[in-house]
Amino acid sequence: MQLTVYSAFWCPDCREAKRFLDKHNIPYQNIDIESTPGAAEEVVKHTGKRAIPQFVIDGEWVQPYRPGKGFLYEEMSKRLRIKST
Repeated sequence: MQLTVYSAFWCPDCREAKRFLDKHNIPYQNIDIESTPGAAEEVVKHTGKRAIPQFVIDGEWVQPYRPGKGFLYEEMSKRLRIKST
């Protein structure tokens, strides 16, 4: 599985998403939309909005949180095939 995370240092939902991935030892490439030229535009192009974090899982764009609700732990666990402990 190839996973890319579009994020920014100031984004609390992004930090939580990366903590989740790190906790489960899931490798990912992080793209900081603030320091990577064209990254923010790439998010808008694929999602229609400037909303982070965004996961790209094997080429499919996935929003791993819901505004006002936070990170989607259960949904992302299933999506990333994380075994429950």
